[in-house]
Amino acid sequence: MIRTSIRRAVVPGIAVLALALTGCGAGNSSDSGSDGGSGGDSLSGTLAGGGASSQDTAQQAWRAAFQGDNSGVTITYDPVGSGTGRDNFISKAYSFAGSDSYLSDDEGQLSDAKERCGGEDAIEVPGYVSPIAVIFNLPGVDSLNLNAKTIAAIFDGKITKWNDATIAALNDGVDLPDTAISPVHRSDDSGTTQNFTDYLNKAGEGAWKYDADGVWPIKGGEAAEGTSGLVAAVKGGEGTIGYADESQAGGLGIVSVKVGEEFTAPSAEGAAKALAVSKPVDGRADVDMAIDIDRTTTESGAYPVLLTSYLIACQHYDDANEAALVKGFLSYIVSDAGQQAAAEQAGSAPLDASLSQQATDIVSAISAK
Repeated sequence: MIRTSIRRAVVPGIAVLALALTGCGAGNSSDSGSDGGSGGDSLSGTLAGGGASSQDTAQQAWRAAFQGDNSGVTITYDPVGSGTGRDNFISKAYSFAGSDSYLSDDEGQLSDAKERCGGEDAIEVPGYVSPIAVIFNLPGVDSLNLNAKTIAAIFDGKITKWNDATIAALNDGVDLPDTAISPVHRSDDSGTTQNFTDYLNKAGEGAWKYDADGVWPIKGGEAAEGTSGLVAAVKGGEGTIGYADESQAGGLGIVSVKVGEEFTAPSAEGAAKALAVSKPVDGRADVDMAIDIDRTTTESGAYPVLLTSYLIACQHYDDANEAALVKGFLSYIVSDAGQQAAAEQAGSAPLDASLSQQATDIVSAISAK
């Protein structure tokens, strides 16, 4: 696809969710992408996509493998953030988008995407499931235990010192310095922010008064663009705290969050457990696998600060080659081979086989009009 102007700014257990989603397929699966390949050199051309920066590491692995099997194909993925990715998909600058939050009916995104797709409901399938790590930079401290209420108070500016009594009570024996806390948030419209604020809102016991939103709801404070920008900002300061896809959180302190009576560190397994107890969003089209994450689960080992990053595309495209490229690449991503590649490269939670098949049934039906 020729690019137009771009606006810039699992593991066992998921089968429970897969069964809940049974019947949402759109057409029979084909062999395209089922084994990680898509017909050798039969595909050619350039495919443009972009969006969620959380997917960036996984996208690098997916593109390398898919282009290796299809030497005539070039795939680009711009990690510009979920909001810009959705906008660029709707404007047809991208053939597909990655988004850490599903299309919102309230904000008109579903109807805009439907119009972009010629009056048909847009495809929306999970492709990347990963924990969001609460990260911090505090010399001498590598890990902390925090509950959602305390995290909310920190990011809302109500707790301002690292040795605050509320933090100390959750971390007996940890030598906490009298250092100012400097929260860092995303400056762009971010699906990671959407998921993080959803967690604070639902699990924060009233300490977070804002609705879930991809745009950070508090004015002021330190802001950084994209996952890599936020991580760099946290690393570049002292006393800083932020939130980012766990795959890019290396070298920083990590928060274990309270789930039930336990404190749980971010992990692919924990994200998978939280996903397993979550439910599909009501009232969505058969080609839309949007999931409502259970942020207040008390399931042992579950990690509810996670994102389910979606692949957004059309069921039909005007151009037959564009349709073939989107179908082939997305089929690879949701296949066992694609999910394993992301798990190895980015530490994500692979989709359960049944959920992967559900997504495969939907994307394998993509075709030209």
